[in-house]
Amino acid sequence: MKHLTLKDPSPRDLGFSMPPEWAGHAATWMSWPHDDELWFGNLGAVRAEYAQLAATIARYERVELLLSDDESERDARRRLPGDLDVVFHRLPLDDVWIRDNGPIFVRNTQGELALTNWKFNSWGGKFEWRNDDRVPEYVAGQLGMGHWDLPVVLEGGAVEVNGDGAALVTRSCLLTPSRNPQLSEDDYAALLGGYLGVDKLLWLDGGLENDHTDGHIDTITRFVGPRNIVTSVESDVADANHSVMKGNLRALREMRDGAGQPFEVTELPLPAARLEGEEGRLPPTYANFYIGNGFVVVPQYGDVNDQSALDILTPLFPGREVIGLPSRAIIGGGGSFHCMTQQQPEGSIWTGHTLDTALDTALETEK
Repeated sequence: MKHLTLKDPSPRDLGFSMPPEWAGHAATWMSWPHDDELWFGNLGAVRAEYAQLAATIARYERVELLLSDDESERDARRRLPGDLDVVFHRLPLDDVWIRDNGPIFVRNTQGELALTNWKFNSWGGKFEWRNDDRVPEYVAGQLGMGHWDLPVVLEGGAVEVNGDGAALVTRSCLLTPSRNPQLSEDDYAALLGGYLGVDKLLWLDGGLENDHTDGHIDTITRFVGPRNIVTSVESDVADANHSVMKGNLRALREMRDGAGQPFEVTELPLPAARLEGEEGRLPPTYANFYIGNGFVVVPQYGDVNDQSALDILTPLFPGREVIGLPSRAIIGGGGSFHCMTQQQPEGSIWTGHTLDTALDTALETEK
């Protein structure tokens, strides 16, 4: 049995925690699609949808856009109007899923912003990842921001926080042996407590069928307020997702927040049509929305449930425009809007840690 020990002053020791997504943003970080092979020869259609997403976000807040090469920059500049608030960066990339390979920002009680840099191994070594694993260090350098580097695999899409000390995760993802086989549920509670400020870690069992992330929480269940949750449901009892989503719904209704109060849970249908891709069944979901300054962008698939999803989500976000955008081509790569974005919360830059913070000063495991 291994005992996890946090070393150095952790973010929590210094008053840092991860803000909820609906807190104010300074910017959204994104990575432009560039590899036609990864998109099974459908890169043009993916870029058309991605450009709509980036342009929509840039109407509300600054977009910091990573571009892997000259061709990507030419394409992005051609597709994005010049009057949009977009800052271009050049950085070698493997893929577009910056929610998972990018930094996770934390903010302290003085309003200062830092970031945590977790290891990324492409969901257990499924694809190439070495360039993408360098993204958080690049962002820290561009911002001049202090940060913590951790020798632990964690993707941003695997953790959903409510800004009030609670976080949702799935066992099917975090407990896979291809990520951190030495870590237990208690170890994750200590890690996410120390580095993201989580007081109460809430576990669901699993995610969508054939999701290459092994069931990220952001594809099925999301906080929309400190005590409000939306969760995916499948009405077709013959569908493999039905029993898993039903079990998650049951578990959520039994959960309590830090004050012992139940959460308010809203059911969100999955798309009705079964979508197939080059690697089998695809995991389309409306839960992979992205919340920004004054807006929420919700993926649409040309499905009969598209409008119902918008109708359910709209009253949950008073004061924000809920916008449906096409993601039928994008889902062919296995993810959607939340997977393609990473919010930089509002806050002044904290420089308390140097940029070469050693891994072994951040965390160790002891027998």
